[in-house]
Amino acid sequence: MTDPVRRDVLAMGAGMTVAGGLSLLGPQPARAGPAAAGPGPVGDGKADDTAALQRLFDTAFAGGSGRIVDLPAGAYRVTRPIRVNTRPRPDGNIVRPAGIRANGAVLLSEIGDGEPVLSIDARATLRYVLMEGLQIRGSGCDGAGLRISCQKRGAYFYNFCLRDLIVEGCGGDGIQLVGNVFEGQLINCYARDNGHDGALMAHGAEDTVLSAVHVLGSVFGGNRRNGLSLEDGAADISCHGCYFLLNGRFGLSADHGATLLSHCGFENNHEAAESFDKGDAGLRLMVGGTLVGCTAYSIRKQRDLLRAYVTNRLVMIGCTGAGDGDAGKAGLARLDGTETGSHTAIGCHGRIDAAAGVEPLELGGRDGGLRLGGRWDSANLLSLGDHRLWIDSDGRLRMTRGMPKGDTDGTVIGG
Repeated sequence: MTDPVRRDVLAMGAGMTVAGGLSLLGPQPARAGPAAAGPGPVGDGKADDTAALQRLFDTAFAGGSGRIVDLPAGAYRVTRPIRVNTRPRPDGNIVRPAGIRANGAVLLSEIGDGEPVLSIDARATLRYVLMEGLQIRGSGCDGAGLRISCQKRGAYFYNFCLRDLIVEGCGGDGIQLVGNVFEGQLINCYARDNGHDGALMAHGAEDTVLSAVHVLGSVFGGNRRNGLSLEDGAADISCHGCYFLLNGRFGLSADHGATLLSHCGFENNHEAAESFDKGDAGLRLMVGGTLVGCTAYSIRKQRDLLRAYVTNRLVMIGCTGAGDGDAGKAGLARLDGTETGSHTAIGCHGRIDAAAGVEPLELGGRDGGLRLGGRWDSANLLSLGDHRLWIDSDGRLRMTRGMPKGDTDGTVIGG
């Protein structure tokens, strides 16, 4: 029996005359040059469109003459990986808009053996790449749905835009961005029900660095592992207005921190956990980062908004963490870290659990007012001019000029 969602897609494609109907933006006709030779994709959900789609993508990313290609609405069967391997620089350079607009087009993967459905290996400089409106529906036995890799030193994939993409049901990650991939955007994308992470972003080989990637209004849900993972040193990403829900593990896991998360929601992640007590936070953050207006809500196994091990700086502004039902004890954050780490929460709501030796600075938090560090070696001691105040182990207020050298340093205040 045909999947109802697939049936709807087929009906949509059947109502349009799409056979061979790809169009190219720019002065060159669709079939100019060997890359465009051969019949166009059919898009009826029955024909094997792999070879035609390969020609389509090769045309879009032809070095020196890349262009925007339109793929009409329809359902396109893919039985082998579509691989775009650009020529090395300088012949492979593309520095004008290139890519695909595919609103209403669905790639139906029948790929096995863990191979990606669509991969772009940039071995030159690719700038202004656009991918818009494409849906990739995995087989569950394939690998990544969309893989963009730029791991050759001196090659760059940047100023790109991935917009209105849906990647679902793939056996591996939904979306992978690896290497010198930077100054780009993911806008209104949905990575759902994939076998590994919804999306993975990572530094690559030859010291290639992923940076300045902005994710806006995107959703990462129902993935078997994490919604979004930052790995191999990647940290310079920002997420704005994104939603992370019902993932098997974390909504977002960042091994080396995250530059900025603003107005993001984390709901009912850790679906793979046995119970609330075995669950974890919506967001796992190592090293440090900044959160503004982020929220967490749970009725199942997600325990907090944030679990962090901070070695640098963590700042939370206007964040909340709460739960009901089985997750009635859910809170805001569980914090740990090294003595070099600082933790600041401003106007946040929800319980904060801090490991021994960690004293977050809280302003207008759970108990109102201002909460500072109380130990002599706290990173958040009260400062009055060049004096520091703390509470010693006997509960007495002490003060000394400069940083205290021990718990009994300085003068006892008030007897």
